[in-house]
Amino acid sequence: MLARRIIACLDVRDGQVVKGVNFSDLRGAGDAAELAARYNAEGIDELIVLDISATLEARRAMSRTIAAIAAELFIPLAAGGGIRSLEDAKAALDAGADKVSINSAALLQPQLITTLAATYGSQAVVVAIDARGSARRGTYDVLSRAGTHLERIDAVAWAREAADRGAGEILLTSIDRDGTRAGFDCALTAAVSTAVSIPVIASGGAGTLDHFAEVFTEGRADAALAASIFHDGDYSVRDLKRSLAAQGIPVRLES
Repeated sequence: MLARRIIACLDVRDGQVVKGVNFSDLRGAGDAAELAARYNAEGIDELIVLDISATLEARRAMSRTIAAIAAELFIPLAAGGGIRSLEDAKAALDAGADKVSINSAALLQPQLITTLAATYGSQAVVVAIDARGSARRGTYDVLSRAGTHLERIDAVAWAREAADRGAGEILLTSIDRDGTRAGFDCALTAAVSTAVSIPVIASGGAGTLDHFAEVFTEGRADAALAASIFHDGDYSVRDLKRSLAAQGIPVRLES
């Protein structure tokens, strides 16, 4: 069985890391490069940096911030926010990212997924899906533009299409659970994980060590992402990995 990955997320606005609840009420969480260096030292498997205001402000993700973070890392780095074209992706990758994450742009122009995969390989293309429970029980709506715009597509159907178009991974965020520390949405994660053959990264709701075990087992996630519990120092990456290993969940432990 492949090792499950633990990923830290840096939501960045104006060069600073921020965190909120349900995509709102943002608060400062520290310097992006400093947090990246800390997580790299603690043994995180990967890092994702998301420029959360780039799409709303119609600008490219900040290459300078990506470069500053990449300089602190010896692990894979994904960058997202404001990537709307092949040129935007090239700028992020040239700045030091190993992967690019696209969300709103993929919904607006799905062919971009295929273009990026053909140019850089599927392993470099992450399609981010922000979802919330819909009025139809057991289904999930997709939202774009930092959770401000409701799309007319089901989350599971969109994940399938993204995979078919060449995405290498799905970054699946539960808006309902984001920042709540109430646990991942395992039903949502399992629905997407069983629908696609590419890795699914679960995001939104991490609050305890057991929440990670749940999303890897009940949610069938390939990776789990967290922000505030790491930023605030509630748990260390080492403690989390040791807890998972003790429960028989394969993770990469330091030698």
